[in-house]
Amino acid sequence: MNRRDLIKKISLGAGALSIGGLVSGFSNLTNFEKQNLLLKGNVNHSVCYWCYNSIPLDNFAEVCAEIGLKGIDLLGPNEWSIAQKYGLTCSLGTDHFADIMNGFNNPNNHTYLQKNYTELISKAADAGLKQVIVFSGNRNGMDDATGIANCAIGLEPLLKLAEKKGITIVMELLNSKVDHKDYHCDHTPWGVRLVDKISSSNFKLLYDIYHMQIMEGDVIATIREYHSYIAHYHTGGVPGRHEINDRQELNYPAIIKAIVDSGFTGFIAQEFIPTYPDKLSALKEGILICDV
Repeated sequence: MNRRDLIKKISLGAGALSIGGLVSGFSNLTNFEKQNLLLKGNVNHSVCYWCYNSIPLDNFAEVCAEIGLKGIDLLGPNEWSIAQKYGLTCSLGTDHFADIMNGFNNPNNHTYLQKNYTELISKAADAGLKQVIVFSGNRNGMDDATGIANCAIGLEPLLKLAEKKGITIVMELLNSKVDHKDYHCDHTPWGVRLVDKISSSNFKLLYDIYHMQIMEGDVIATIREYHSYIAHYHTGGVPGRHEINDRQELNYPAIIKAIVDSGFTGFIAQEFIPTYPDKLSALKEGILICDV
């Protein structure tokens, strides 16, 4: 299961956590206790629905609100109102045409993407959303400079609309080593060069911690250097893209602290694929690990 397979589908169990110092485990209960986690309020927590889409969105949104999340990522226009019904926002909007492999680095895609994103940006603004996601597309032999230039050309008319509507367009950094072979925007400096070329406060990066650990490592130093270019964060355990606990190599409390210390006020969204029988326990564990 991965987002490439599920994103076009745009459509927890139960449990409580056992906490000692850092979260060290979880206990499986048969009934979900309907109460908020004791969150500190320093992080705007969100979650990517595609990782939990075996659960009806209406039920999932209710649970997310009950445990203290503020948003749900990667919902389509027909799903935004479901999140909003429970006091949540769609923290990162998308739609079926958002294609990881066929993005703005290819001029042949520009007319199609501009038409569809014009509609999505307007819908997002009308619904009170603040961000939508875009992708560079695959290289297919293209050099970096050409890819950056093509992305800037393709995004330019959309940025004018986004600035008018108060929407931030975010391009996701993805790994091209394991999950998204040949993806162009696969290193932070590449994305930074594109942000500088576009030169709009309404265009920034989605820094996916899982993907960038695979591609370049040095996560905390990168965040400290480039935090002003980043509008959104995703989590995931390395290797495997599963839970973000001590069974994987990233020190998430330290990473999230670096993000908070940078002055970041956007969303940090869990985007790991749960392996626990009780998916809600996995989500709650991830939220508490990141609640610094």
